Amino acid sequence: MANFPHSLPLNTLSSGVPSPANPNAAVATAAGAAGEAVVKKDRKMTLAEQLVLDLSKPELRENALLELSKKRELFQDLAPLLWNSFGTIAALLQEIVSIYPVLSSPNLTTAQSNRVCNAFALFQCVASHPDTKMPFLNAQIPLYLYPFLKTTRKSRPYEYLRLTSLGVIGTLVKVNDTQVINLLLSSDIIPPCLLAMEMGSELSKTVAIFIVQKILLDDEGLDYICTTAEMFFSVERVLGNMVAALAQQPSSRLLKHIIRCYLRLSDNARACDALCSFLPDTLRDDTFSSCFREDPTTRCWLQQLLYNVRVPELQAGAGFDHMLVN
Repeated sequence: MANFPHSLPLNTLSSGVPSPANPNAAVATAAGAAGEAVVKKDRKMTLAEQLVLDLSKPELRENALLELSKKRELFQDLAPLLWNSFGTIAALLQEIVSIYPVLSSPNLTTAQSNRVCNAFALFQCVASHPDTKMPFLNAQIPLYLYPFLKTTRKSRPYEYLRLTSLGVIGTLVKVNDTQVINLLLSSDIIPPCLLAMEMGSELSKTVAIFIVQKILLDDEGLDYICTTAEMFFSVERVLGNMVAALAQQPSSRLLKHIIRCYLRLSDNARACDALCSFLPDTLRDDTFSSCFREDPTTRCWLQQLLYNVRVPELQAGAGFDHMLVN
């Protein structure tokens, strides 16, 4: 006990936690810090509001797009500000539509592409916010992105546009929501995503197949894709082509999404029956065995897929075959 002091200092609380020597000074310091934080927040909001106003001025728009896209994570409630401020969404759409004529030519410049990508970044901000996500969808803004998914050019400026437009749609489907899936399906989202899965870079293909996968994982989405032979075989054909390409140039990340899509398709009785004949042989043998060594989840998905399609439980003629001749 000799090591303990005879009495506790006067500035120690009963709980054993030291109290400040000058409580008033501590309160003043805390109040000052809080006030400084409020001032910084107000300054950020003022800057954001000014940049949003600049979007409506053609001569200031390019700089505003760049600054807002770079600093969008710093501005709280930027999405509601963008959506509710007068003329802002119209200005962003004007930027996007203005580039349409160049999409069919090889003349798109990097500067043009970057400018539209900055507009897409702001749309992604709106698409990710709970207060603006559904209004964004109900206004059918995603329709304006589809032309960028339908381009077949692969040079970097076009690929940037493809990838960033996919990023907006990927943000919309990231959270499971049947209403979101139904709205996207009503805008015919599948064909442009399938084209991006064929024409894009590996990263674009990954985002595009992620979107298709999220649609398939929704019951409404699975039914939509499996209702007609035409839609099912469009999806199956692209998945098969991707598997064939991966046999030459493997990508574990892409393969994982492909197998998950096939597995989900096998949950539909008619689709499962069709996959018995159309599932690529390279998924039935050991072509991709090296891709699964450190990915037990994908390996289990593939095993379940092969089990599902090995013994179809449907009666003859219950699949898609009869639909192909109608």
